[in-house]
Amino acid sequence: MASGLLALLDDVAAIAKIASASLDDVVKMSAKAGGKAAGIVIDDAAVTPRYVVGFAADRELPIIGKIAWGSTRNKLLFLLPGALLLSTVAPWSIMPLLILGGAFLCYEGFGKVRELILPAAPAAPAQAPQAGDAAALERQKIASAIRTDFILSAEIMAITLSTVGAASLAKKATVLAVVGLGITIAVYGTVALIVKADDIGVALARRHPPWSAIGRGLVRAMPWVLSALSLIGTLAMLWVGGGIILHGLAAYGLSGAEHLIKQVGGSAGSMLPWGGGLLAWIVAAALAGLAGLAIGAAVSLLVKYVIGPILQRLPSLKRAN
Repeated sequence: MASGLLALLDDVAAIAKIASASLDDVVKMSAKAGGKAAGIVIDDAAVTPRYVVGFAADRELPIIGKIAWGSTRNKLLFLLPGALLLSTVAPWSIMPLLILGGAFLCYEGFGKVRELILPAAPAAPAQAPQAGDAAALERQKIASAIRTDFILSAEIMAITLSTVGAASLAKKATVLAVVGLGITIAVYGTVALIVKADDIGVALARRHPPWSAIGRGLVRAMPWVLSALSLIGTLAMLWVGGGIILHGLAAYGLSGAEHLIKQVGGSAGSMLPWGGGLLAWIVAAALAGLAGLAIGAAVSLLVKYVIGPILQRLPSLKRAN
């Protein structure tokens, strides 16, 4: 009886060790995937606040909550099963999808850089919407934000899937769910803080010193914070998009550009007695970002002169048939 109990305890201990190791693997893979998706996360956090501009303060958090819920549905109900299906049925398709997603990030990043250099003419001020119009506008903004989030979430899921490698189906599903939920909470929690920072600053400014000074400083700093976040998001998109494409090309045997960037970064890092690793990463990320900018410019020309005209002709072709 005692020996049977000891054997059972040994089995339980072995199962616990396996479970612990499996959990540790999930945490490591989730952290690695989250790090690779950092650029998309930053851009998502930088872009989302614009969807609540113009709405009453009491509608800001409900709108963000609805976008966050739509993002969660996108990831768990559509993208996660789709990613698992692709990894099972057509694993060869993951890298081409990653490259396409990287090209999209480069295209978006190039567009934002172009807007910084050549800003568009300011739009005419819109009239204040009526009650019914405000509700319709809110639904429209939420739907638009969720569509944008779907594209970014698809790229996050593809990056995550490429990180888990040959893991079991259950482990892949767990990592995808952990990364998806973790990024959603991080992004929209940060967005909520950014959006309400002005209100927090105003409330603090009404209190006694030193809180009043902190509140006024917070209100003054928010435009700078939003501008800095937008710039960081743009740079991150170019860095991540360029890095994804260079890595994808290396996977298909065209590793010259990726190898050169690593070599230049390593050479730059070796010049410092300390902090060389950080400098090597900064140089490599900057070069990947420049590559992403060039790729984005090429994709922009392709969209303007090839894809755009083809899409414009499709309705007339359908009518002709």
